[in-house]
Amino acid sequence: MILVSEGWASLANQQSEFKPCHLRKGSIGFSAGLIDDDDLFKWEIVICGPPDTLYEGGMFKAHLLFPKEYPTRPPKMKFVSDMWHPNIDQDGNVCISILHEPGDDTYGYEKAEERWLPVHTVETICISVISMLADANDESPANVDAAKMLRENFEEFKKKVTRTVRRSVENL
Repeated sequence: MILVSEGWASLANQQSEFKPCHLRKGSIGFSAGLIDDDDLFKWEIVICGPPDTLYEGGMFKAHLLFPKEYPTRPPKMKFVSDMWHPNIDQDGNVCISILHEPGDDTYGYEKAEERWLPVHTVETICISVISMLADANDESPANVDAAKMLRENFEEFKKKVTRTVRRSVENL
């Protein structure tokens, strides 16, 4: 029960920092707020496509769902907006190291310190996802088709991302 209390307190503190659709001056492009004011464990995120990338101009909506064991265990992030990216699966689930369960990687791809740590916050997660949009890891893809297209047919990948960006703005 104490983990729920710690997680609740941590999320309540973070929620007070991020009013819905509030971007702090000088912050990297995202907004964060609760989906439902009565549930601190479910957040809605809007990520602005990072400048000078294929995703620039996009406004991508995602949900960040925290487990009751937060901050000991990581949240799950899932894009609600359609996404075409090697590290986002076909269902919108984000696959980056800091959202993987803590501890050693049984496959040996990630160091323990690259995985979830209780010091991560909504802000550090969003910054990591923005960085991922700017620099895909096609060596460890969640979407094999997107990774293959990125490597083998960049022009087609670029067209598909351009359509994704356009739809993200139309569907806000």
